[in-house]
Amino acid sequence: MKHVKKCVVLSAALALPAIGHAQSSVSLYGVIDTGFLYANNVNGGHLYTSQAGWYQGNRWGLLGAEDIGGGYQAIFRLESGFSVLNGSMGQGGALFGRQAYVGISGPYGAVTAGRQYDAIVEYAEPARANTALLINHPGEFDNLGNDYRLNNTLKFASANFHGFKFGGMFSLGGVAGSFDRNRAYSFGASYNQGPLFLGVAYLDTRDPNFSYYGNNPSSSTTGNNMSAYRIFSGYASARTLDTLAASAGYTLGELNVAATYTNVRYSGLGAFASLNPSGYQGVAAFNTAELALGYALTPSLKLGASYQYIHGAPVRNGDIGKVTYHEADVSLDYFFTKRTDVYVMVMGQIASGKDSTGQAAVAQLWALGPSSTSRQIGSVVGLRHKF
Repeated sequence: MKHVKKCVVLSAALALPAIGHAQSSVSLYGVIDTGFLYANNVNGGHLYTSQAGWYQGNRWGLLGAEDIGGGYQAIFRLESGFSVLNGSMGQGGALFGRQAYVGISGPYGAVTAGRQYDAIVEYAEPARANTALLINHPGEFDNLGNDYRLNNTLKFASANFHGFKFGGMFSLGGVAGSFDRNRAYSFGASYNQGPLFLGVAYLDTRDPNFSYYGNNPSSSTTGNNMSAYRIFSGYASARTLDTLAASAGYTLGELNVAATYTNVRYSGLGAFASLNPSGYQGVAAFNTAELALGYALTPSLKLGASYQYIHGAPVRNGDIGKVTYHEADVSLDYFFTKRTDVYVMVMGQIASGKDSTGQAAVAQLWALGPSSTSRQIGSVVGLRHKF
C-alpha cells in the first residue's frame, strides 16, 4: 500500500506543472463612438444633441480562452454596453447586456451558453458591414443593426469550412409550468469566399414583447416594451415573432455591393389582452428590401449609400397597419488609422399609410423620436475609436 500511495502522489505532482502551464489568454477590447446629431423634426421641433454609438454601439469586453487539450479550448466573453455621454450602462442597465457566455470550442465549432446574438446578426448582417455606415431599419424590428439579444441560450456555431459556416441556438423561456413561454430559437448559414458573401437566417420568438424586446433589467414584466416606435408599438400583444433574413454581398475592386431582404411577422395578435387596446387579431407582417453600396475613394476615405423599402401588411380587413417607409442615407468615413475614424452621415425617411397605432404614419428614424409629419431628415458627425 505504501508503494501505491507513493505512486499516486508522484503522479499527481507530475500532473501539476502541466495544469499550471496550460495556455490561456484574456483580451480587453472595446469601442468608443460619439458625435453630434441634428434632426429637422422630432415631436414637432428641431433637435440638436450629442449622440453616442451611432456608427457602432459603445462597449467594452473581455474575451478569454484556455487550452484544455486535444484541440479544444474553454472560452468566455463578457461584453458591456455603455453611453460615453454620461457613463451609464446600456441595455437597460445590464452589467453585461451585450453578451455574456461561456463554452467549449474545438475543431468543428463551439458550444456556448448565456446571453448571445441571434443568427440574424451572425449570418445575415455581415453582408451589410462592408458597405460603410448604414441607417437601421425603423424600430430595428428585423435586428439587422444588432440591438436585441437572447437570454438563457444554448448555441452551436460551426467552424469555417472553406468559407461555409452554420449554427443554431435555443433560448429557454424559464417559466415554470410552461416550456413554451418566452422561448426562442434561431439558426442560419453563410458562405464567404473571395468577393462573394451569401447569408440566410431565421428567428422564432414566443411572447416577443417580453422575451425579445423586453429582456433587460429595466424592462416591464406586464407593460408594453415596444412603445418607443410606432411602426410596431401596437403589436405588443403578439404571441410569436418570426423573422427571415437573406443577404448577398459582392466586392468588385474598390466597390462593395450588398442586397438584403427580410420578412417579419407578428402572429397571434391579441394573445395578451392588456397589451391590445385596439383589439387586433391575426398577423401583421413587414417586408423589407435594401440595397447598400460602399466605395473606397482612397485607402483612408470610404463613401457609402443605401436605400431601404419597408412595406407593412394590414392586421385585419381595412387599412390599419398598411404602411410604407422609404429610407435613404449617404455617408463618408475617414480613417486616421485602422482603429480611429471620423464619419458624417445624412439620412431621411418618408412614411405613408396607417401604422400599428391606427393613425396616419409619421416618419421616425432609428434612435429618434417621431416626426410630427410623414418626413424626417437627420445628420450626424461622429468620432469612433476601437481598442
